[in-house]
Amino acid sequence: MNTYGEKTGRLIEEFGRLPGIGGKSAQRLAFYIISQKPERAEALANAILEARRGVTYCSVCQTMAESDPCAVCGNVNRDPSAIMVVEDPRDMAAYERTNEYNGLYHVLHGAISPMNGIGPNDLRLRELLDRLRGGMVNEVILATNPNVEGEATALYIAKILKPLEIKTTRIAHGVPVGGDLEFVDQVTLARALEGRREI
Repeated sequence: MNTYGEKTGRLIEEFGRLPGIGGKSAQRLAFYIISQKPERAEALANAILEARRGVTYCSVCQTMAESDPCAVCGNVNRDPSAIMVVEDPRDMAAYERTNEYNGLYHVLHGAISPMNGIGPNDLRLRELLDRLRGGMVNEVILATNPNVEGEATALYIAKILKPLEIKTTRIAHGVPVGGDLEFVDQVTLARALEGRREI
């Protein structure tokens, strides 16, 4: 039996469908929205609808954008000879915040994960290959996550790019800045040692 009523129960249920939101958080969010003035709830609802209707995918890099091409792909000051391949639009945003990379991106929208039923055909790999056939790209930087799925995805992409004879690199993995070595796992320490560079 739903103790909160049908409408409140449905709101809790919808919040509970969001990633990272459990039952208690969904309930807290629902009660917060209900306790606000109607204008606040309408503003939130309108923002959700406008974002859902106004955000699309860039036809070039496949990231979420409000224009096509997106701001990065449409920027003539970006270096078109390098493409960084990332799993998610959030990864692209993280690299953009560093202000260290001036090339272009390609967003896969996932990683190969047989356990979750995600194979190469579920990723935006065909679009990547189409971009590389133009002959302008000199380097593909594989910036997938340093986990089993990300590594498998990077290896798969490197394998399919080999016949194209385009330089393919993998981001270095290592010790986080501000971290203590005694708390870093063995795999990360080994990767940090392998990726060392001269100073």
